[in-house]
Amino acid sequence: MSQDLQRRRKQLSREFAERQYDLGGLAYEMAIRDHMRLDVLVRCAARLQELDAELGEIERLVRLDEGGASGACQSCGALHGRASFYCWQCGDELVQPVEPTMTTT
Repeated sequence: MSQDLQRRRKQLSREFAERQYDLGGLAYEMAIRDHMRLDVLVRCAARLQELDAELGEIERLVRLDEGGASGACQSCGALHGRASFYCWQCGDELVQPVEPTMTTT
């Protein structure tokens, strides 16, 4: 899985950089021609945001995979091991207490 994640991260990073470069060039070309098309810019920026979000998720999965961690803190994103109850970075609880339920027999 790690190699697949690494490959996907590299692919997304490359595509993100290219689209970011293209978006800047597109905005520049529109500006020098004094013909801004916000719908085109917004569409390109939206795709860039999608790529950024996917890349962020892949980065998180790679960190988990490489760190041998069992998860990440919901509050700060720090990685934690399997036996951790509190986050080493922010101190938040990693395991929420479970309320006991009463069963009648």
